[in-house]
Amino acid sequence: MTLLELKNKFISLKSFEPTDLNQLMDFLQQNYLNGEVTFQHYRALIKELELSGANKPN
Repeated sequence: MTLLELKNKFISLKSFEPTDLNQLMDFLQQNYLNGEVTFQHYRALIKELELSGANKPN
């Protein structure tokens, strides 16, 4: 899964665009916990999101 695919899935399910990268990160984590994203894709996308400015809540 790519970041673009993740964003498109978010838009498809939620019917709106994410307002920031943190929303995408939360959505990715939910998908991973539900078994919809492999560990390899999860780690790669988390890294990409963090490099783009997303951060995990404290």
